[in-house]
Amino acid sequence: MAGNSFGQFFRITTFGESHGAAIGVVVDGCPAGVDFDLAFIQQQMDRRRPGQSALSTDRNEADRVEVLSGVFDGKTTGTPVAMLLRNADQRSGDYDALKEVYRPSHADYTYEARYGLRDHRGGGRSSARETAARVAAGALAQLLLRQWGVHIQAYVSAVGPIAVEKPYTELDLTQIESNAVRCPDAATAAQMEALITRLKAEGDSVGGVITCIASGLPAGWGEPVFDKLEADLAKGMLSINAVKGFEIGSGFVAAAGRGSAFNDAFELRDGRVRTQSNHSGGIQGGISNGEDVYFRVAFKPVATIGKSQQTLTTSGEATALQAKGRHDPCVVPRAVPIVEAMTALVLADHALRARVARV
Repeated sequence: MAGNSFGQFFRITTFGESHGAAIGVVVDGCPAGVDFDLAFIQQQMDRRRPGQSALSTDRNEADRVEVLSGVFDGKTTGTPVAMLLRNADQRSGDYDALKEVYRPSHADYTYEARYGLRDHRGGGRSSARETAARVAAGALAQLLLRQWGVHIQAYVSAVGPIAVEKPYTELDLTQIESNAVRCPDAATAAQMEALITRLKAEGDSVGGVITCIASGLPAGWGEPVFDKLEADLAKGMLSINAVKGFEIGSGFVAAAGRGSAFNDAFELRDGRVRTQSNHSGGIQGGISNGEDVYFRVAFKPVATIGKSQQTLTTSGEATALQAKGRHDPCVVPRAVPIVEAMTALVLADHALRARVARV
C-alpha cells in the first residue's frame, strides 16, 4: 500500500489499524535539538481522543504516547522519532454484522475494489483512528515551529446550518477550549451543542466547518509551482477523513468579486512589507507573504448513523443496514487538533525547505 507517508524534509509515516494492537508514527527529518515537550504532545492527543465528552463517540482510548526513539535528555537527536499509541477499547464484535455488508458513504466498497479485501472492524487502515498518529507527529511539528514564532489555532466555525458570523479577527480565540464544541463564540456554541445532542438522540449525524489560522510565518515559505503552500495545505486537509472542501482566504467569495476589491495593497508598516487587507489568506504565488495564513475545512456528516439505510451485501443483494458501534454524531469538535496537526506538518516541512532554497 502506497500513500502512508507525508512531507519531504519533515516526513512522517503512519502505521496501524483501528482494531489492531496499536497505531503509530515515525517522524523523519526533525532537526536535532528541538525541546521535546511530551506533556504538550499528550495534551494534543487528549484533545483528539475519543470519549472526551457527551458529544463524541463512547469509545474510550487513553492514547498515551510511548516514545520509542529519536529523543535523548529531553531533546530530539536528529534521528527518526517513533511514537506508539496502543489500542485498548476496540470491541471488534460490534462490527461482525458488517462483514458482508457495504456501509453507505464509507470506504468499504472502494477499499475492497482496490485491494480485494478489507478489514470490516471499523474500517481498518481507512478508519479515522489513524489520525491519532498524525496528531502526535503534528504536535512535534508545532514544537519545532515554536522556535520560529509560528502559532496555529483552529476552531469550529459551523455545525450544520449554525455558523459563527464574525471573522476570526473579531473573536476571542482564547475561548476555543471553553466548551465541548471548540467554538470561541459562546452563544453559537450552545446552539451547536444542542443540535449535535438532538441528532445523536435521533441516531443521525451532522457535518461542519473548521477555521484554522497560522500566525507568525515569515515571507518566503512555499514553492511557486506544484508544491504551492496552499496546495500542500489543501492536500493535508483533504487527506483527513470526512473532509470534502477546502478554501483559503476569501475563497469562493472572491470568484464573484473584482480585482479592485480583492487585491491586497502593499504598505510599509513597522519597517516591514505588509498588506492592507488579507484576501489572499497569507499566500501569494504559492509562497507566504508574512500575513496570517487562514483557511476553512468542510467536513461531511459522519457516515455511520443509527437510522436504517438501504445498501448492498458483498454478493450484490439489497439489504437494510442500521449500524451499531460507537461513532461521533459530529466529527468536527474532535477534528480541530487534527486540522492543527496537518497544518503544522505542512508548515514544518516548508520551513525546512525554505532554509535550503538559497545561499
